[in-house]
Amino acid sequence: MFDMKLLEILACPQCKKKLDYHSDEEKLVCKSCGLKYRIEDDIPVLIIDEAEKF
Repeated sequence: MFDMKLLEILACPQCKKKLDYHSDEEKLVCKSCGLKYRIEDDIPVLIIDEAEKF
């Protein structure tokens, strides 16, 4: 289970803005630059080249 306390310190690696957690997809979303970062084994994968665009 993703630790919600991490949202207080995590930021989008591309634009440095706040990330939102989408529990239905198990992804961290940056609304500013339109990227979704996956979470594997409760660990966010914040690699820009591996992010999904939306």
